[in-house]
Amino acid sequence: MFRSFKSELGLRPIFHHKEERSEGHLFITVLAYQFVQLIRRHLQAHGIKASWAMLRETLAGQVRVTATFRRPDGRALHVRKATEAETGQLAIYQALGVDPSPGGVTKLLV
Repeated sequence: MFRSFKSELGLRPIFHHKEERSEGHLFITVLAYQFVQLIRRHLQAHGIKASWAMLRETLAGQVRVTATFRRPDGRALHVRKATEAETGQLAIYQALGVDPSPGGVTKLLV
């Protein structure tokens, strides 16, 4: 069952030499699996019936990017923003009540 949990979550195998580390790893994996199932049930209630792997693949298309601009005074302006969410991503975000533009826009002048 543990292998099944890790496969569903997409985690690689980790081998521990101490029992308490193995127990901690097992606890975190089961906790993560419970969160995954909670999210999937919530999405199913909104008509989205996808595997965790498919959800991860769909959401992986949205990233945060940083654009750097050189100013005439020699300093650099870094602007960081999430890409626009696509249709499938928007449906997932709306069903979960999550902001489709995480992190907003940040600007840093260096």
